[in-house]
Amino acid sequence: MTIRVLIADDQQLVRTGFQMILDAQSDMEVVAAVADGAEAVSEARRLRPDVCLLDIRMPKLDGLEVTRALAGPGVENPLRVVIVTTFDLDEYVYGALRSGATGFLLKDSGPTLLIEAVRAAAAGDALVSPSVTVRLLQHLAKPRRAALPAGDPLTDRELDVVRLVARGRTNQEVAGELFVSLSTVKTHLGSIQAKLGVRNRVEIAAWAWESGVVS
Repeated sequence: MTIRVLIADDQQLVRTGFQMILDAQSDMEVVAAVADGAEAVSEARRLRPDVCLLDIRMPKLDGLEVTRALAGPGVENPLRVVIVTTFDLDEYVYGALRSGATGFLLKDSGPTLLIEAVRAAAAGDALVSPSVTVRLLQHLAKPRRAALPAGDPLTDRELDVVRLVARGRTNQEVAGELFVSLSTVKTHLGSIQAKLGVRNRVEIAAWAWESGVVS
């Protein structure tokens, strides 16, 4: 199955570079490459790509606004959004993740990470890189020691999974570190998402840093 991708970035060189990398993959096709946030929203709604790859800083609408429009709470049939950031400057990324983005990467991360991020998003997962995600969440999250879900609290094993996800471990790595099967990890993640009321592993990681489960 071909992964259909929309790219939105106000820099033509970035759009062209990303498109060349993704179109070179046998399982990917760039269906649109646009220069501003308003066009990103209209084209994404028209084309319904599998993954929207969005810059944070764009004319008309920034990446945060576009993310809310395409994947935010209350959006019917939300699209999968991956945010592209320079990290040091783009503190909006944290808000974008909380608004429905499934992942993010640095602009200078290279083609391998770009491809992995798109494939992860298309599969309904998120690229959570220890070198990027953890630093960002540590930098932006303000631990509040929020209460654990009162009605149906997380089990000790679920908290173990949460901590590893928050530190950027993949499902396979979580399974290896906890000595359980991959299907068991996926079952735990489904239960955690239901209890916390979150939609993906990025939101699980964000919750972990906010609540102080990981410090």
